[in-house]
Amino acid sequence: MPVPETIAQPGSGVETDTGPGQPQAVTEVLRPHAEHAFADELAALAAADDRPRPARWRLSPWAVATYLLGGALPDGTVITPKYVGPRRIVEVAVTTLATDRALLLLGVPGTAKTWVSEHLAAAVSGDSTLLVQGTAGTPEEAVRYGWNYARLLAHGPSRDALVPSPVMRAMSQGMTARVEELTRIPADVQDTLITILSEKTLPVPELGQEVQAVPGFNLIATANDRDRGVNELSSALRRRFNTVVLPLPATPEAEVDIVARRVEQLGRSLDLPAAPDGVDEIRRVVTVFRELRDGVTTDGRTRVKSPSGTLSTAEAISVVTGGLALAAHFGDGVLRPSDIAAGILGAVVRDPAADRVVWQEYLETVVRERDGWKDFYRACREVGV
Repeated sequence: MPVPETIAQPGSGVETDTGPGQPQAVTEVLRPHAEHAFADELAALAAADDRPRPARWRLSPWAVATYLLGGALPDGTVITPKYVGPRRIVEVAVTTLATDRALLLLGVPGTAKTWVSEHLAAAVSGDSTLLVQGTAGTPEEAVRYGWNYARLLAHGPSRDALVPSPVMRAMSQGMTARVEELTRIPADVQDTLITILSEKTLPVPELGQEVQAVPGFNLIATANDRDRGVNELSSALRRRFNTVVLPLPATPEAEVDIVARRVEQLGRSLDLPAAPDGVDEIRRVVTVFRELRDGVTTDGRTRVKSPSGTLSTAEAISVVTGGLALAAHFGDGVLRPSDIAAGILGAVVRDPAADRVVWQEYLETVVRERDGWKDFYRACREVGV
């Protein structure tokens, strides 16, 4: 029985499932792809974009950068920022995709590598779904191609029996492919990308053929070297990429802004009410994470120990979103210290032995003595140290 296809309705966050001889049934998706969630902004940019576009690009490099960084168009359309950070980083990333160099987004966990990758592909190609998810078990077929074994056994090797990978599809269609967590992929599988990126060709020796990339093809990979299970990139493969490092937010204000924006977006998708004065608790979470991450308090007076986790912006977003859900479903809708205390404890204490000591010391030497933080101190003590 054929599997129904999912057809996205741009900008709606709603998709329709259709199959042969079946009526359309409308279903909402929890997280629309970027090209659907921001279809209106992409359409407005395309209409206002009169600058040169590389082959098969939906937007010019200027418009792609504007889509990521935000801005106002001549017709009054406001483009919301997708990435809050140095403009030059985005410009270098976009420019790289306009050349024959692949792009490697590198950074510690939680620096929005996947988020930026998805939005770049959506703006450049109008499709962010040509994705290879890197894991320790990612096979070579996920990067190159596989086979429909029923057809292979019945008729032998043929193009009809070949199952193209997302990378092969991007090559033949002149689109942007994505490889997430490249350093989690085994080294021998990583190196299958070398010929693709250098020669822009994917050999199919079983058929005595090859797939050559058409103009518009490029590849975005993401990687970090902080997690376990990392496989170093070979020097040959690394040379095929232009590496752009995504940093952690430079200032507390920038990090608070990022967390507030993403929490608002996530809250809408989860039908959570907006929390009055929630920014105060967001600022508290960001302060705790930055101080533990940097090993020093904001005023620079007290040195503190750092836990084993990264305490990234993404984890701060998760803590605040969880607290917002607690406030909505089990409280009065106002985000309070008691709503975020358990989430912070879970984010900080990854190693039950060492991290628990770090957290307790931080509570007693910093949080307990800080003006206006008594309620937060009590909430943290209640969830346990």
